[in-house]
Amino acid sequence: MKLDGNTILITGGTSGIGLELAKELLKRNNTVIVTGRNKERLERAQKQLPNLHAIQSDASRIEDVDSLFARVTNEFPALNILVNNAGVMRTINLNTEEQGLEELTREVDTNFKGPVWMVMRFLPLLKKLPSAAIVMVSSGLAFVPLPSAPVYCATKAAMNSFSRSLRVQLKKTSVKVFELAPPATETELFDPKSPDMKGVAIMKVSELVRQFLDGFAKDHLEIRPGQANSLKFMNRVAPEFILAQLSKPMERMLAKPD
Repeated sequence: MKLDGNTILITGGTSGIGLELAKELLKRNNTVIVTGRNKERLERAQKQLPNLHAIQSDASRIEDVDSLFARVTNEFPALNILVNNAGVMRTINLNTEEQGLEELTREVDTNFKGPVWMVMRFLPLLKKLPSAAIVMVSSGLAFVPLPSAPVYCATKAAMNSFSRSLRVQLKKTSVKVFELAPPATETELFDPKSPDMKGVAIMKVSELVRQFLDGFAKDHLEIRPGQANSLKFMNRVAPEFILAQLSKPMERMLAKPD
């Protein structure tokens, strides 16, 4: 895929990976639209990047997806790249009953249902163009679970599976399906001072985006920077070992008195 002259929509683009990606794509003469739920964050992102287009929208709400589609197709009919980046990650102890059932599955709505809805709504538009792409931002934890974040990891595994199926179904179209599986990255999702992050190499967001854009330009359809690649490899050759390593935060949680 070429890195310039595109019209690109990035969900969850007000911070972290989404905002850094928007910044780098704007440098390359692209039209970039980001979405987010928080109006103040959207305004802050626009101040930081004056050429950025920002739309308040929540990908976990069907009515927002429909409204976004109507607005984007009207204002940006040349849209040819959709980046499903919005995501939520939470530590959850399934032994407790502190959360209601609907709250428990909130990550499913944002991390998986939302991207599926976005793909299906925008796909007819993308298929009309001579060159188009869908980018699904999953995680290195799509390949092996972190038991302390069970719902998050399940959603990312689902996104990996969906991306692979979508790629096969669209192989006779002009739409390429990319998957970016970040490792632990310097974003709001990870606290570098947490004891659970001891020994984990946390990648800078700028480096992650650099590697993604390099792979995207070369049509590498599954891009696994840093330790994300190692997680996929270890889950294939030593699945019980790598699961045991990632289970340590959960073991510490269970060891704490109630």
